[in-house]
Amino acid sequence: MTTEILAIGGAHIDRRGRIFGDTKPGASNPGQWFEEVGGGVFNAACNLSRLGRSVRLIAPRGGDAAGQTVADAAERAGLDDQPVMFLDRATPSYTAVLERDGNLVIALADMALYDAFSARRMRARSMRDSLTEADHVLADANLPADTLTALAATCHAAGKGLSAIAISPAKVVKFARALPFLTHLFMNGTEAEAIAGQRPQRPEDWPDLLRAKGLRGGSVTSGGGPTVVFDEKDIALIVPEPLEQIADVTGAGDAFAAGFLHARLSGATLDVALRQGTASAAITLACPNATDENLSCEKLARQMALVPPARFLS
Repeated sequence: MTTEILAIGGAHIDRRGRIFGDTKPGASNPGQWFEEVGGGVFNAACNLSRLGRSVRLIAPRGGDAAGQTVADAAERAGLDDQPVMFLDRATPSYTAVLERDGNLVIALADMALYDAFSARRMRARSMRDSLTEADHVLADANLPADTLTALAATCHAAGKGLSAIAISPAKVVKFARALPFLTHLFMNGTEAEAIAGQRPQRPEDWPDLLRAKGLRGGSVTSGGGPTVVFDEKDIALIVPEPLEQIADVTGAGDAFAAGFLHARLSGATLDVALRQGTASAAITLACPNATDENLSCEKLARQMALVPPARFLS
């Protein structure tokens, strides 16, 4: 059995509480909780599955009710869920309290279980079989640095493409030793700065800085600003049209990764993949959830028709 995409990384519980009025520190604030399954790889995997890709998910999980919630969500999204179980541990979670305007008040990340996914697990028979059966691998920086380095070396030795999601400025540096082996690294500007060690004056200068660190291909988004993508030969840039309404920014970067990767695996050129990633992100931005359960190739095509042309810089 061949799997088009093997997704390895974060799949956990995301809880977001939004305060209705002005935030009063040290007091009870009226508001509302929202909970869903999230994680960079999980969100991207769900989007890819809804676009018709065959996706296997491998993620650390505890033997608790939250772990079953993740399993149920993976099944609904059509993923081939193959978790690494730690029956006596808690499934990772991220809990955030947001102000009325969406700004973060405080968050608690209970992600210790990801550290248990050690590099030696790359040698397990089930993992080796999953890598052999996959056409392409997608990982995120929730896993330990040694594990990501071992995964990158394994993919390189097997001739497998490996794309990666940065997750955060603090976590993306886990890819430091793996950069030369990555096919593509999905980042925002702050994450790219953590890799490059500096921020260019112009977005079109990101590729030179990141190539100097050994990265062969990547993308740098900037919210509603320009997005630049590059591979070993070309650079392309797009300035997205302003969106009328943004429901929630959660998952937009993961959606970009899914749309871009879906296009590239279909043989699309860099500029077309950039436009498709931009369209995928726009669909998620209009959705209150981290992924749009109604995503389809037809919906993506309609959104892509609204995306302006991308231009090559080289």
